[in-house]
Amino acid sequence: MAANSITERNDEKNVQAREETRASERYIKPAVNILETEAGLTLIADIPGSAKDSLDVNVEKGILTISATIFRTAPGRPVYSEFELAPYYRQFSIPEILDHEKATADYANGLLTLKVPKAEAAKPRKIEIKVA
Repeated sequence: MAANSITERNDEKNVQAREETRASERYIKPAVNILETEAGLTLIADIPGSAKDSLDVNVEKGILTISATIFRTAPGRPVYSEFELAPYYRQFSIPEILDHEKATADYANGLLTLKVPKAEAAKPRKIEIKVA
């Protein structure tokens, strides 16, 4: 990525990760793709088995949190299973140049698509030169 990328890693930055205190319940970390464009970031999270109403996406103190509960839809008692059904939980640090107030989220076919635009002050713009 370019040196001025909003997703570049900065090892010299003294950022302390925030870890919430949670119940001893197990969580699944959903797979996520993050794409950067001139307009901002697009985050696509794979959250199969969750309903739109059970998804919770919020930003607090620069931390984006995605959580979702899972509902077992198959009738009957499980006899054998090779995959685990557990709630989803994932957190990301969001750069200050993103405008999380204007973020939008869509959920379809198990994919959560979150678009977070850059703040107007962070977007490149051309300055018009006037003749005096």
